[in-house]
Amino acid sequence: MSIQTMGSMFPKEVVSELFNKVAGHSSIAKLSGKMPLPMTGTTIFTFGMDAEANIVAESGAKSAGGITVAPVSMAPIKLEYGARVTDEFMYASEERQLEILKAFVDGAAKKFARALDIMAFHGVNPRTGSSSAAIGTNSLDTNTSVGYVTYNSSTLEDNIEDAIATLGAAYDNTGYAFSKGFAAGLGKVKVNGVSQYPEFKLGGNPGKLNGVACDVNNTVNFGDTSTSKNFAYIGDFSKAFKYGIAKEIPLEIIPYGNPDNDSDAGDLKGHNQVYLRAEIYIGWAILDGTAFARIQTRPA
Repeated sequence: MSIQTMGSMFPKEVVSELFNKVAGHSSIAKLSGKMPLPMTGTTIFTFGMDAEANIVAESGAKSAGGITVAPVSMAPIKLEYGARVTDEFMYASEERQLEILKAFVDGAAKKFARALDIMAFHGVNPRTGSSSAAIGTNSLDTNTSVGYVTYNSSTLEDNIEDAIATLGAAYDNTGYAFSKGFAAGLGKVKVNGVSQYPEFKLGGNPGKLNGVACDVNNTVNFGDTSTSKNFAYIGDFSKAFKYGIAKEIPLEIIPYGNPDNDSDAGDLKGHNQVYLRAEIYIGWAILDGTAFARIQTRPA
């Protein structure tokens, strides 16, 4: 395995491992549907049936039903993750190199999976925490059609019921994404001294709540401030949310230059370092904001 030239590719089995791990660490990937995504993006057409079915008596006249067609764009966003390592890596055995690469792949996969959640939930650049123009209104926080319920720690069940009630009439609740704090609160709910949701105790992530898919993830409350906090996202993830991966991941070893633009770290060769970089193109689409609701606190 020759990996000592700039831009060399990692082994295919390492790339496959990265793809597999993406689905394992993302609430969005767990709750919603994955679809193929070309590099040029795609357009998903949503169809709304404007009326109910009509009875037609023998020799009776038919009437118009009608449909509403709305296109939703789904474009890939490029993400990168890189790290500097000592150039002793270049002279290690192939077995040792592969061990290091797999550890890097594991870490990068988790960061990319977290990034999907952070971008789709909050509309921000995961690294900076700042709003992203590339995302715009394509997130559950920035889409103004998404419902909103004020968090109340003493009435968590009511919070959930109220959030479900805000969903559009055409949608069902197919998934919950809970912050760790919200899940811990459910684990403490008792009636007559009996725990109502013991599966959430002690950091539990049961995968289901009353038969509906759920996931507990600290990406839900990423970027919380003292005045604005996120506790849960609820909605029709199976029908109204889609995501896709557009391109295989080029995993590079870069031995020269300053690929992370770090003025303090300086040139790689001058500091006996090499740079490992992974890239991925991920896209997602919220087909209808009314299919979702948030449980949050907001500034007064």
